[in-house]
Amino acid sequence: MEATSTINEKWRFCIFACFVGSITLLYCLKHDQDGINLLASGNITITMTSSNDSNQHPSSGMPFLQLSNASEHRKDVNEKEDSCNIFDGKWVYDPTSSPLYHGSQCPFLSEQVSCQRNGRPDSEYEKWSWEAKGCRIPRFNGTNMLERLRGKRVIIVGDSINGNQWESLVCLLYSTISSSRGHIDMNIHDKIFRAKEYNCSVEFYWSPFLVQLEGNEENGGRILRLDKLSDWEKKCRGADIMVFNTGHWWHNGGRLKRWDLFQYKGKVVEEMEVQSAFGMAMRTWARWIDRNVDKTSTKVFFRSFSPVHYGKQRCYNQTQPIKDESYVEKSPNPIVEVVERTIRRMRTPVRYLNITKLSQYRKDGHTTLNTIRQKKLPKAMKQRQPMSHDDCSHWCLPGVPDTWNRLLFASMVMDNSSDNS
Repeated sequence: MEATSTINEKWRFCIFACFVGSITLLYCLKHDQDGINLLASGNITITMTSSNDSNQHPSSGMPFLQLSNASEHRKDVNEKEDSCNIFDGKWVYDPTSSPLYHGSQCPFLSEQVSCQRNGRPDSEYEKWSWEAKGCRIPRFNGTNMLERLRGKRVIIVGDSINGNQWESLVCLLYSTISSSRGHIDMNIHDKIFRAKEYNCSVEFYWSPFLVQLEGNEENGGRILRLDKLSDWEKKCRGADIMVFNTGHWWHNGGRLKRWDLFQYKGKVVEEMEVQSAFGMAMRTWARWIDRNVDKTSTKVFFRSFSPVHYGKQRCYNQTQPIKDESYVEKSPNPIVEVVERTIRRMRTPVRYLNITKLSQYRKDGHTTLNTIRQKKLPKAMKQRQPMSHDDCSHWCLPGVPDTWNRLLFASMVMDNSSDNS
């Protein structure tokens, strides 16, 4: 009996000791975690999601830039981080800080995009700013970007809409330095801006298909070489930042169709589904990027499809953005799907500048009748049938492409912050 009592007392002591030990351990763990959270408070962590992450662009499934606030972890260390998609937001009228430059500061702007110089009577389209939902996008800073580009090359390759973006980016940079410190070389297809003090360049190479278009209608027809890139690939080796686009010319039919035959791996065919041909061309581009780009030193961007506003939402005589945030213009989904699928399968990280939706709201931003080709039309024809001659593809500058470059700048800021965190 006495032995049993002794054993019970020992068990009670063990249970009590375990209880006290558990309380002490929980207290220490909580104290340590509070210390971790205290260190984390106020720090902003910036990350880039990969194509395999669950935080994807809601409309495309493509990776997007994510911002997370480490101080939020004080609520619950397992709580999902807040994220911010800089391509999802709304346009806000902001006449005090927009536009970021004036067309008169950029004498090299082409007639095609110089809407004010070509007589556009309104200028409200210049005064809208894009705001993301849930975070603040860094305001474009030309001096800051030039510092980031010091000693580097930026190349922009694609069709005339990417030329539109090149003119915007160069104007944003050129307007921050004295004219004597900037040099511009321009010919029909290639355009190069150099900032002497920063030893950097921003170069545009015109290639609407990215692959080679050979021949002409008189000499046996025009052949689109789906397995061969055009000359830009020789000029762009070693660039530090690359921005590509294609898509618009693949949709042209009738008299605007630019090819007669397709060629792939030695075989020439006359008929092929455009989506299939486009897929072959994109794979040719992707293989070149994967084989020739050093992903440790070069950032590659692919800009999404720039919307056009013909049909019911035609751009003629429009002076305000589309206000309905649920509005989504029907886009050429097969082309978009091919681009996104190609990017997901690449070994080289490609940042997807998904400007399609935010640009769809801006039917007021196109060059419409205030563009170079309208000067060639008889005045009576323009007055009689204005809507049949307006340009609802290209964009006025200052204007919408400035926002594309602001998001390009934001991605550079975010990437550098992630690298340093």
